[in-house]
Amino acid sequence: MSETPVNEMSFEDAMRELESVVGQLEGGDVALEASIALYERGAQLRKRCEEQLKAAEEKVAALTLDGDGQPNGTAPLDP
Repeated sequence: MSETPVNEMSFEDAMRELESVVGQLEGGDVALEASIALYERGAQLRKRCEEQLKAAEEKVAALTLDGDGQPNGTAPLDP
């Protein structure tokens, strides 16, 4: 497991670590206490990935197009 706080991780780093956590848990070669710690870290990583994906989706949804279908900026998100 990385020592990096989950809330400071990029999407890609969080996803990589989450895949590693899942692999370790599926392998079944981890002691019970370590499995619990891995599961908790995995839950935090999953939440981080979901938050970052949602933020990206909101940014994409805010893009506006001109009459020719070309991006011309962004629209404010609903408050």
